[in-house]
Amino acid sequence: MVVLSVAIPSYQEEKNLKVILPKLLSVLDKIEPSYEVLIVDTMEPMDKTKILCSTFGLRLRYLNRKKGNSFGNGVRTGIAEAQGKYIIFMDADGSHDPEFISELYKYKDEFDVVIASRYITGGATKNSKILIFMSRVVNLIYSFVLNLNCYDVSNSFKLYKTGDLKKLKLSCSNFDIVEEILFKLKRDNKNLTIKEVPFTFDKRMFGKTKRNLFIFTLTYIYTLIKLRFSK
Repeated sequence: MVVLSVAIPSYQEEKNLKVILPKLLSVLDKIEPSYEVLIVDTMEPMDKTKILCSTFGLRLRYLNRKKGNSFGNGVRTGIAEAQGKYIIFMDADGSHDPEFISELYKYKDEFDVVIASRYITGGATKNSKILIFMSRVVNLIYSFVLNLNCYDVSNSFKLYKTGDLKKLKLSCSNFDIVEEILFKLKRDNKNLTIKEVPFTFDKRMFGKTKRNLFIFTLTYIYTLIKLRFSK
């Protein structure tokens, strides 16, 4: 039985994965012998990520997204394919340090969701001041309006119970699916327990961000309204 699944949505992240994956596998070998790593690539390969993944053997599963190339499709594919009791989502760009997984994993039996949090005491982010400001505003608004009772809603680096995620019907296409997951978990379980662990968010290592600022803003406003008034 697989205990832990680590799912990484990837979109032309071969150079970053080349650095991340050896570190990730080394960490997982130490903390959980029964694990799987899912690299959720685009529907059709756009770089050599598939070839890279093949060099790591059975410890890693290469998957292609289903129904589209959006981040939301990557997350949904990862959830559908995950076999572990627990699942951790992390970014492929190097902003999430694999070593921190051991910190999240400490709390797997005590809490329903464990968040690598930038916005509690001891947390930090190395992004520009304008991006930090925008992120803080988004997190404050989402947390207040949706009554999520946590400081870092939008960081995708979280640990969940896989069975809880498989029950959700998720519709968001972009990075707002991260907030959608937390909102729907809380909606379905009023006693949902959340643990935030101080985390330092790093800058992307290689390549360009896939976030379009204009689309990012529109989708977050739309998603906030949609979730707030959903039944």
